Amino acid sequence: MINNACVKTHAFSEWNRNETGKTSAYIRNRRIQGIMRLDKYLADMGVGKRSELKKWIRSGKVRVGETMIKDPGFAVQEESEVFLNGEQIRYRQYVYYLLNKPSGVISATEDPRQSTVLDLLPEQRRKDLFPVGRLDKDTEGLLLITNDGVLAHQLLSPKRHVDKVYFARLDKPAEEKDIRAFADGIELDDFTALPAELSIPDPEKPEETLVTIREGKFHQIKRMFLAQGKEVVYLKRLSMGTLQLDEKLEPGEYRELTDEELCGLKGRV
Repeated sequence: MINNACVKTHAFSEWNRNETGKTSAYIRNRRIQGIMRLDKYLADMGVGKRSELKKWIRSGKVRVGETMIKDPGFAVQEESEVFLNGEQIRYRQYVYYLLNKPSGVISATEDPRQSTVLDLLPEQRRKDLFPVGRLDKDTEGLLLITNDGVLAHQLLSPKRHVDKVYFARLDKPAEEKDIRAFADGIELDDFTALPAELSIPDPEKPEETLVTIREGKFHQIKRMFLAQGKEVVYLKRLSMGTLQLDEKLEPGEYRELTDEELCGLKGRV
């Protein structure tokens, strides 16, 4: 049996001993996880742009352990003790942000003409972040932003039956027939929606509803109501699985997930 820790340590040593300029290819070919260039380590942690970081490293502002390192390509591991201007920068493989998405921005990583949800994060951020699923441009509420592709896939897969709860305000009062139609699964032009839950929390305000779906097709909730002769005039996502929208967050604000929230999400999927 191969000792993975030994393989990883050997590759780490070989990278820093090798002075031929072929070290990056060596690591890529060996596919050793957790080993990376020093400038990438710092860039992933959002402490500066790659070009800035290379200058800082070469000027002696970075040390690994007790050693000053001036080579941006110096190999480090996720567990390495890296310091920038005396401050330790700890590496985190994955990050998770809870965003209260405002209306007017699109759920994309980049767009040449429109503002995206990633534009709401600091300019110096990880380059591998993406929104988990999408909310329409005019839809508000909970949006998870991460670089954890496995968790994102699990949360979005209809087979996982992860509940997504929305508040929907309609132009007309919701009726009992709408509740039954949602529960049966509404047939649309291109697909039949999975059974969904529709409720009217306040009988005095039947135009204000809660909708729970377990999939996320394009304009799905709007189209489901439209099939019932009603138009959604306001839509806001309140939860995804165990993750609830933090009402303390104003539209456009975000925060990192707590350990409890993250454990809840991963335990659900």
